[in-house]
Amino acid sequence: MKQFLVTGGAGFIGSALVRYLINETDHQVLVVDKLSYAGNLTSLASVIHHPRFKFEQVDICDRSELDRVMKQYQPDCIMHLAAESHVDRSIDGPIAFIETNIIGTYQLLEAARFYWNSMEDERKKAFIFHHISTDEVFGDLHDQSAFFTETTPYAPSSPYSATKASSDHLVRAWLRTYGLPIIVTNCSNNYGPYHFPEKLIPLTIINALAGKALPIYGNGQQVRDWLFVDDHARALYRVVSRGKVGETYNIGGHNERKNIEVVETICSLLEELAADRKPTNTAHFRDLITYVTDRPGHDQRYAIDASKIARELGWTPQETFESGMRKTVAWYLDNPAWWQAILDGRYRGERLGLTQ
Repeated sequence: MKQFLVTGGAGFIGSALVRYLINETDHQVLVVDKLSYAGNLTSLASVIHHPRFKFEQVDICDRSELDRVMKQYQPDCIMHLAAESHVDRSIDGPIAFIETNIIGTYQLLEAARFYWNSMEDERKKAFIFHHISTDEVFGDLHDQSAFFTETTPYAPSSPYSATKASSDHLVRAWLRTYGLPIIVTNCSNNYGPYHFPEKLIPLTIINALAGKALPIYGNGQQVRDWLFVDDHARALYRVVSRGKVGETYNIGGHNERKNIEVVETICSLLEELAADRKPTNTAHFRDLITYVTDRPGHDQRYAIDASKIARELGWTPQETFESGMRKTVAWYLDNPAWWQAILDGRYRGERLGLTQ
């Protein structure tokens, strides 16, 4: 049994990882999350009262609190997922991304380094700092036959991806300069249950049920590789358990789709699974699709080469795009209370009861 410290564990990917660790392993799990707008403890309701689960409401920019947490809980590994992650928000207000993704990662690295240097030899040798990043740090793929590999040069396009690229560089520098044992993973676009409603897939589902427009940036031909979030959680645990210090592993879903194809798939699933919930203002869900002005610096294509993690660690995704999307749409149809509480702001009050 080990003590896992998961930053950002109340977020979308973080909560999926925490649920996996509690339900599928014997490890202790400490979630460190400042509970910003996207931090939602109701996503952890199924595990939050488990005896192996602990929670600390801490901002990773607060070094003194990080030092306290390290000393109190004595983690054997840190899985760092805390980040500002929405591209549109980074365009409107980049300072929060600089503070959390760069300054916060720096403070966490320093707290981890101080703590690691104080550890006894055997535990020190086994310690891992696992930094979870994104394929957006690589920028745009202009060659339609090309894929991002672990050695693809960085070329971030947005304030979000630039700050994540900065955090990746900091993490690798702490290995090179200080010897802190780190591993980096870069993932493709995640989707699945508990995804914050401002993102493409949940936004499309929720807007469609409400009879609202389904906005598509530009011509909708932008391509993304889609990774089911539970597959990502399995991959992260595989990496932290079996990966080699100093290595980078790309995690992808092998599911390239154009944005317009993603929205059309959702509409088709809603026609099948929610015909009785179709709004009165449309004959077909797809009639709600609306093209809007493209966002600045919008990358055209991301695609992950995930052959290294398959070859070296034996991980491949279990879900196809079709099976994952069906599970996702069904989950949002079955769990309106979760996303309605976010839409009306109640989740910020409800989460207080879960911390008591």
